[in-house]
Amino acid sequence: MRSGPVDEALETRIADGLRIERGSILDAQWADNGPGWVALQLGSRADVLALEPDYAALEDLKIGVVGAWDAGKDGNDAQFEVRAFAMGAGVKEDPVTGSLNAALAQWLIRSGRAPTSYVASQGTALGRAGRVHVDQVENDIWIGGETVTLITGTLSI
Repeated sequence: MRSGPVDEALETRIADGLRIERGSILDAQWADNGPGWVALQLGSRADVLALEPDYAALEDLKIGVVGAWDAGKDGNDAQFEVRAFAMGAGVKEDPVTGSLNAALAQWLIRSGRAPTSYVASQGTALGRAGRVHVDQVENDIWIGGETVTLITGTLSI
């Protein structure tokens, strides 16, 4: 599993693929808890929601993007906005991603950018109102929230 800063060439490639200026990325880190996420922090929730990726340019990457909510503008329903682009896994954008939120929590809490308990909003750009509850208990990160069953059935092989 990788950790630490993302190299400049990859950060530039990702910025180009997300169609943003590299300077708008506040930080870029490997946040790898298994899937191999590249995590980016942008300046605000609005910056995260404004992304219009060139999916083909990012096809082999799993990218998580996070931006802080401004309670005065965005309300206090959540503290962060998250988007997950996993083209390498065949998913353009995932509406709610537990593994990404766990990886982001490890990074954000350790670096002092997030409290030990917070709520992340995800899926907004897809018309979903996902809320991921994050709690650090001692050395463990706990991820929770609500689910909705979309399909039920039986498969015989």
